Amino acid sequence: MTELDKLRIRDLRVRCRVGVTAEERRLPQDVVITVTMHVDLQKACRSDALRDTVDYKAVKKAVLAECEKKSFRLIERMAQRVAELALSDSRVRRVTVVIQKQGALRFARCSEVEISREQNPESRIQNSESSMGLGERRSRHE
Repeated sequence: MTELDKLRIRDLRVRCRVGVTAEERRLPQDVVITVTMHVDLQKACRSDALRDTVDYKAVKKAVLAECEKKSFRLIERMAQRVAELALSDSRVRRVTVVIQKQGALRFARCSEVEISREQNPESRIQNSESSMGLGERRSRHE
């Protein structure tokens, strides 16, 4: 398989409730999120059309909405949720999510988690079917 292109949202600052203790989650705190989506961008490079790429503004909005409305105990869980949001677009074949939590450790600038997740063939089929209009169906053999 050839190397995929990358779309990246770098250093997205999010105010969220995250922490193991209730005291940590009492007030929103800043985390910094970087999302790297591995995508085949050849069609978008030729067409110069938004429809042929992943709309990273839409991904950003989804990440902000999800992280700002929920409370997480672990940044690992938050990273998993961000990865799921990115992978909901079937064109995203792989995603890497990095989350930095500022001030979590004394004498350290931040704590950080990095996860990578891939589409599985079954979810690609389900995602493409759910994104199609009503009444349309795509066969597994297409």
